Amino acid sequence: MKNAKGNPNNGGNNQKSSFLAPVNKNNRMMKKNRSRLGGGGLSLQAFANAKSKNDGYNPALIKKQREFYKNAKYVNKYKKSQKHPNQGQSSSQATKLIESTSENREAGERHSKKPKKAYRLEEIYKQKQEEEEKARREKEAIIKAKKEEKEKGEARRKAQKKNMLKRTRSGQPVMKYRIEHLLQTIQGSKNSQ
Repeated sequence: MKNAKGNPNNGGNNQKSSFLAPVNKNNRMMKKNRSRLGGGGLSLQAFANAKSKNDGYNPALIKKQREFYKNAKYVNKYKKSQKHPNQGQSSSQATKLIESTSENREAGERHSKKPKKAYRLEEIYKQKQEEEEKARREKEAIIKAKKEEKEKGEARRKAQKKNMLKRTRSGQPVMKYRIEHLLQTIQGSKNSQ
C-alpha cells in the first residue's frame, strides 16, 4: 500500500511528499512574478481607500465642469441680450427702428425718448461704419505699398543675380557687373557713415 507521506518507490523515507512538490514550484514562480511586478497587489482596504480618495483629478469630471461653465457663460450672454435688446441689434433692425421712429414723428409724436435714442443709435452706427471703412482703406494702402516695394526689390535682386551669373564664351565670369556691385556697396557704406 502507498504511504501518504512519501513516494512508494522511496519507501516513505523522503520527508517531502510528491503532492507538495508542484505546489512549492508554483509558489516559487508566484514569488518571482510578484517581485518582478513590484511586489504583491493592494489589499482590499488599500484599494478601497485609493478609489475613494478624492485628489481632484478626474478628466471626465473636469471636462463636464468646463462644458457646464461654457454653457453658463452663453446663457448669461443670452439673458443680457434679452434685457438690453438695442445692443445686439443688426444694421437691418436698426434701420427698421429708424424708419418706425420717422413714421412716429410724422404721426405727431413730438419729442419722445425712443426716437431720440434711435436717431442717436443710427448716427453712432454710421459713424462707426465710416471709421471702420477708413481704417480698412488705410490698411489696404499700407499693404499695397509694402507689396509694391517688395516686388521692386525682388525684380532688382533678380536682375543683379542674372548679371552676376553672366559668363564669357570661355566660361569666365564677366567682371564688369561684379566690379559695379562692389563700387555701389562701397559708395553706400560711405554715404551711411
